[in-house]
Amino acid sequence: MPKAVQLDAGQIFSGKPSGTMISGYEKPSEYTPKIDPAYLFHESSRDVIVWFLMRNPDPLYIFGPTSAGKSSLVRQIAARLNYPVYEATGHDRLEFPDLVGHLSVKNGNMGFEDGPLALAMKTGGIFLFNEADLCSPATLAGLNTILDGSPLCIAENGGELVTPGPMFRFIVTANSNGGSDETGLYQGVMRLNLAFMDRFMVVKMDYPAPDVECAMLSRMFPTIPVEIIEKMVEFANDVRTQFMGNSVAHDALDVTLSTRTLIRWAELTIAFQPLAKQGISPVRYAMDRALGFRASTTSRAALVEMVRRYFPRNANMTEND
Repeated sequence: MPKAVQLDAGQIFSGKPSGTMISGYEKPSEYTPKIDPAYLFHESSRDVIVWFLMRNPDPLYIFGPTSAGKSSLVRQIAARLNYPVYEATGHDRLEFPDLVGHLSVKNGNMGFEDGPLALAMKTGGIFLFNEADLCSPATLAGLNTILDGSPLCIAENGGELVTPGPMFRFIVTANSNGGSDETGLYQGVMRLNLAFMDRFMVVKMDYPAPDVECAMLSRMFPTIPVEIIEKMVEFANDVRTQFMGNSVAHDALDVTLSTRTLIRWAELTIAFQPLAKQGISPVRYAMDRALGFRASTTSRAALVEMVRRYFPRNANMTEND
């Protein structure tokens, strides 16, 4: 395992030395995520970065709308700090041993294989537990002693005792704040045990601000004119508002346009650019492939009408598409 070091947080996240030090590793391991050079740390990332600056912080619980970038934020912070990340995804059939490890047969011999939680504790890495609010509260209760900083006892491996090191970090991502889904948008989300939630520092992460998403798309897709990118981001925020049912002008949509989908839309718009010669709008055509086909018939019809309103002309990238 690489050596733990202190890094300049300003240099890491903004390119300007600040004198504020943050813990990390001198070099990446095989479990360290790759750096995405186009990634932008926007306002919603501030609380998570501050959490990484803290010494011996409480476990972190990040909640927010689907595909707002909760997990990718953790991965990109980890990538810059050379932190290894061990991930698990919650579901209603997940059991505590799935996180700790299991017995398996290798080369004809029975042995114990560590799960993501045990690996993170042993190596001083990040345990990233995605969609935790889809798990049974009874299963999550098994994590309470770990969240308090106690060692992990692995009975299946002869009672092995795993003591977490000072670099170990426990992070949960979820769509709800632990109080179940009040919006009705996320099926399967459960109300989590109050004793479990009390052990976390809870932060909310929203979609990036429009100017941040515009800057990100301009950086990733320099061939798309700025005015088109601005319209795409404006359209995305209109869709998000209607998905949440906050629009007085339209019925709520049953799909939303995440930052991930926004990037896919831009990629497909470039890929389908030759269609402009046939009088087909690449932006509209790409919208259907990026999001429209995932929607119900009613929502897709609404999206088609919206995208026609935002992009009224069948033109190429050099005009207002």
